Amino acid sequence: MNFLKTPLLALGLLFIGLQLAHAQAKLPTPAPTTFTKEEQELLALSKTKWTWMADKNVAALQDLFKENCVFVHMGGSWGKEQELGIIKGGMIWYKKAEVYSAAVNIFGNTAILLNDIDLVAMVGGKEAINPFMVTEVYLKEDGKWKLGSLTFSHLARPLKLAGNTTQAPQQH
Repeated sequence: MNFLKTPLLALGLLFIGLQLAHAQAKLPTPAPTTFTKEEQELLALSKTKWTWMADKNVAALQDLFKENCVFVHMGGSWGKEQELGIIKGGMIWYKKAEVYSAAVNIFGNTAILLNDIDLVAMVGGKEAINPFMVTEVYLKEDGKWKLGSLTFSHLARPLKLAGNTTQAPQQH
């Protein structure tokens, strides 16, 4: 049976699609998120980390990064010493991370933080602006949170950064 020649079927599918769209439009808006004290502490630490990265504050980052932490970028993955060397040497300068939303989940002594960001960075002397979902994994040791992993996942969404003049995202 040729579905294109069946107007009744096409009309029925259109009706179902409209009903689904209408049902989705009526979904309740989620309640504003409230964070526990520990979640607020992690969100503040993440925000501070972006500042340290922008300021190339390797000393503060040295203390924050676990010895065996992992960094995953669009161009590869590596450990603590290489990341600190890249920051210190300016091969990647994390100029600005514009955070649009952040979420944190704590599982005992492990926390997973998600940040929806636009990252402005200098990469090899050229400015690159990219939309990322950044996954940060923190581990609590002796009452102190340490970064165990930082992963940049490139998003398909357009850049949100105000005043953005870059036409297409560049590789980071």
